[in-house]
Amino acid sequence: MTDLKRTPLYDLHVELRAKMVPFAGYEMPVQYPLGVMKEHQQTREAAGIFDVSHMGQVILSAGSWESVALAFETLVPMDVLGLEDRRQRYGFFTNEAGGIDDDLMFARRGDDLFVVVNAACKDADIARMKSALEPQVTVTELTDRALIAVQGPKAEAAVAALDPATGAMRFMDVRDLQLGDVAVWASRSGYTGEDGYEISVPAAQAAAMTQALLAHDWVEMIGLGARDSLRLEAGLCLYGHDIDAETNPVEASLLWAIQKVRRKDGDRAGGYVGAGAVLDAFASGVSRKRVGLLPEGRAPMREGVAVFDAAEGGQQVGTVTSGGFGPTVGGPVAMGYVGTEHAAVGTALWGEVRGKRMPLHVAKLPFVAANFKR
Repeated sequence: MTDLKRTPLYDLHVELRAKMVPFAGYEMPVQYPLGVMKEHQQTREAAGIFDVSHMGQVILSAGSWESVALAFETLVPMDVLGLEDRRQRYGFFTNEAGGIDDDLMFARRGDDLFVVVNAACKDADIARMKSALEPQVTVTELTDRALIAVQGPKAEAAVAALDPATGAMRFMDVRDLQLGDVAVWASRSGYTGEDGYEISVPAAQAAAMTQALLAHDWVEMIGLGARDSLRLEAGLCLYGHDIDAETNPVEASLLWAIQKVRRKDGDRAGGYVGAGAVLDAFASGVSRKRVGLLPEGRAPMREGVAVFDAAEGGQQVGTVTSGGFGPTVGGPVAMGYVGTEHAAVGTALWGEVRGKRMPLHVAKLPFVAANFKR
């Protein structure tokens, strides 16, 4: 793994005996001695810390909020202009065919826009923003910052012990905080379905801040393995698996992320890359939809499993895009795409595992209810 990058927390991961694996060009912890199952339960029941410093952090500035917001709206189908100061929103870049080239989070910091993009896509994302927006907008990648997620029902207690102001924050609020001796930017958000924070911290101070949080006996470090099972139970997409450049947001059941002002007849309808294809999907519908899938029995159905409409014969009507064991659910869970006519909750289907068809049914997402502080 000598050609892989390392995050500012690499030495701490090694000290804590993490199992390191290649992920999106980085050496990342997949689990700690606690193990994936207990790390998952730790996050659901108390608090866990995730190193997400491999993700891209970018500041867009143009001298005024209106200028930067309207410029960014040419790349995403979200209402950027209407975002209140110190608030955050989920979004995605679309391509000419209406597919999703990456999903992201963006937050207003005064007149600037703070954007967090996926690690595997960040070079392409930053190049996209520079090509489309400069010189009117200055695009600055923040290479000197780490990104730490603190997630779980006791996340507030851990972070508020360093700065009590965190307790007043609500889901998707963004604040400048003072965590001990460290000045940070934090949002009350995350990708586990649990309450928590994502904290952008100067790289040189990331390990010390993380250790201060770990001083609480209800906080543990959590690896990529549990991060995946947590987000799957929460019904959250993983880019490159549940959504990709071939996936229209309407197919992906992400209509909620496109605000009315950017839809047909909205004040700023369209105007972004691929708007025609996305708005056509709104109007005409799509042939497949992303759904939750609950396999019967104990055997997980993983990515790539073909889904059929009959126990024998019949037609393939879909494919699993994410699947595994859900520790909180207590059984296997999956997401995937099925034909729209098979997408109703409760529809009986069959997944083919090693040549044998196993029963499953379409289930409502999320599998575990969100625990955000609204």
